[in-house]
Amino acid sequence: MIYKKIKPKKIYEEVADSLLQMIKQGEFHPGDRLSSVEQLSESFQVSRSAVREALSALRAMGILDIRQGEGTFIKEFHADMLSLPVSTAVLMRKDDLAHLLEIRRILEVGAVAAAAQRRNESNLADMKKSLQEMKDAFGNEELGEQADFAFHLAIAEASQNPLLVSLMNSVSGIMVETMRETRRLWLYGKQVTSERLYHDHEQIYEAIEQQDEVLAQKRILEHLGAVEQVLSKFIRPTE
Repeated sequence: MIYKKIKPKKIYEEVADSLLQMIKQGEFHPGDRLSSVEQLSESFQVSRSAVREALSALRAMGILDIRQGEGTFIKEFHADMLSLPVSTAVLMRKDDLAHLLEIRRILEVGAVAAAAQRRNESNLADMKKSLQEMKDAFGNEELGEQADFAFHLAIAEASQNPLLVSLMNSVSGIMVETMRETRRLWLYGKQVTSERLYHDHEQIYEAIEQQDEVLAQKRILEHLGAVEQVLSKFIRPTE
């Protein structure tokens, strides 16, 4: 039996989840004004900064409207929005997300080209192992996310450029988080299945195996373009 690792929630996530639950239960309706930060802080027995972070996350999800000098109001929203994880909203509102996507495009397009030229049998075996793990993980998103990143890292290693591998590792934390949320949003919106994601990665592998540099770049660009398209629907402009 495989047990999923339990990740502790941050205080602001607990506050945001509590507010979401109250909205689900009909205690708040579109147009209603929330209590002040100070009052919410006292009610939840948490710091004001935790309340502000919670409100910012719900605002990023499109559920709250924070009006300067007027207060915080519940917006009109689609019921499905209440199912999105709060962590997704926080990630989507980060200023550097667009920069990360650009870095991924620069690094990975170059990485697949170099991998197609220089890959060896050991590299192909590592990629194939990650693909098999991705396939075996259908229904287990945490394992699927790990296999997804392992596949992209195996491509970097196939470039035979240790500096490129180092660069990939340096952004691995936020990159894994972005992959996690992208997969979650994809599957949540039923825009793609785990099988389709596996197929996309398999096509990238085949191009590298065939040492077709142009095809490998085309397929990674198509994949990253799809990632950007999904995230663009949820990214909120910083105000």
